[in-house]
Amino acid sequence: MGCACRTLPESTPLEEVRRMAHDALDQWIDNLAPLFEQEKPPTLMELSAHMTGTRGAFLGGCLEALTQELYRHHRHQRHADCPGCGKRLNAKRVDRKTASTLQGKISVERPYFYCRDCHIGYHPLDEALALAQEVHQYDVQEKVLKLATEMPYARAAELVSELTGTPVSNRHNHDALNRVADVADLETVIPHRQEMSRRIEAVKSAPRDRPILVVAADGAHAPTRPKAGRKRKRGPGRWREVKGFRLYLVGEDERIVRLASWHQIQDAECFSEDLKQVAQRLPIEGVRIALLGDGSSWLWNAMTACFPQGRAVLDYYHCVEHLHTVAKAQYGETLEAQQWVEATLARLSADNTSQVIGGLRRMSPRSDVAGEEIGKLITYLDNNRGYDECKEQGLPIGSGGIESANKYISHARLKRSGAWWVTENGNNMLRLRCAMYNQTFDQVFRKYILSKHQFSEKLETNA
Repeated sequence: MGCACRTLPESTPLEEVRRMAHDALDQWIDNLAPLFEQEKPPTLMELSAHMTGTRGAFLGGCLEALTQELYRHHRHQRHADCPGCGKRLNAKRVDRKTASTLQGKISVERPYFYCRDCHIGYHPLDEALALAQEVHQYDVQEKVLKLATEMPYARAAELVSELTGTPVSNRHNHDALNRVADVADLETVIPHRQEMSRRIEAVKSAPRDRPILVVAADGAHAPTRPKAGRKRKRGPGRWREVKGFRLYLVGEDERIVRLASWHQIQDAECFSEDLKQVAQRLPIEGVRIALLGDGSSWLWNAMTACFPQGRAVLDYYHCVEHLHTVAKAQYGETLEAQQWVEATLARLSADNTSQVIGGLRRMSPRSDVAGEEIGKLITYLDNNRGYDECKEQGLPIGSGGIESANKYISHARLKRSGAWWVTENGNNMLRLRCAMYNQTFDQVFRKYILSKHQFSEKLETNA
């Protein structure tokens, strides 16, 4: 009798992944044997901690199997075109890289190509897989950054290590944040015009409604120090002003809807340029604009230049501070001083600013200091009028919106006990915190990944 010989079908890529995953699972289960040899079985919490610490071996094996099969062509690639000149290149060698991910460690073998004419060396698999140059891959870096913008670098590293089982160092957090912040410019951190328009439309109660857009600006302070090596004396630190602005919408229910914030340790000229860029992006035709500030010249000069159609509103609470300063200089710590402040506030609230200014001009200063403070207050009030009118139009008169932004974006991270910042690093942190607040962190991180793989669109690979 003859025998019919059949050729077994080749295994599919998915079957190969299944086989490799089963091998990884078998190895992981074999390592559970010591748990059954203990005199007292581990508690549920102990078992969970054990699985957290060891699951990387299994999940990492599955991830490695998946990448090997999905990118089989790139792993066995022998020829490629130079991304610079298009010259046909032969593989020089195969390099192995160990990469750390949230699922565990994987090992990747990548053919290396080099063009002598362009002096370009690269691994096509790195571009296809978007493999980070660092050991920790982008999924780890992203989680680390989101924590590092909220808490000290060391604590962020501890939490990532504890929650994921992937060891991360304090130094990695610091370096990763500065790398990503390099691409977090104002253009990327501030929401696009289309997104701003969407948020404005969401606030409207009727199609023709024109909601109030508040442009609020203020300065905060951050502790800075000179840049120097770790073993060199840095010199005395000093406090520098963080100039920031916040744009938000006020709905009919007086609910604040965030639009954009930007804060940097910078001078007035840079602040003005930043605000100008944002003003050009805003869809201002469908809103009523209120400019809210504390009376500082650098602030008003920038806001009125960028938003000439806006209504300037002096922050009521800063005005109160100025009144108390004049009262103390003129009357001292007396009941008369308190009565004068309360009466003046009542007139201002009733929109009798001219009456208040007239009273100040008739006031006889009791000292040179009192005369100087009275003159400042006259100028201050003369430039900013109309609280009663603002109330009628629904315009805010308090700076709580920008003060809370200063607290959340700047103070909560930069003013921690013992923290002193190199100006560049402080600004990097502020940019990413603004991105988190503006809900643009994801597009910042995508831009960062693309910046690390500039040849991705140019690579033309062949087997």
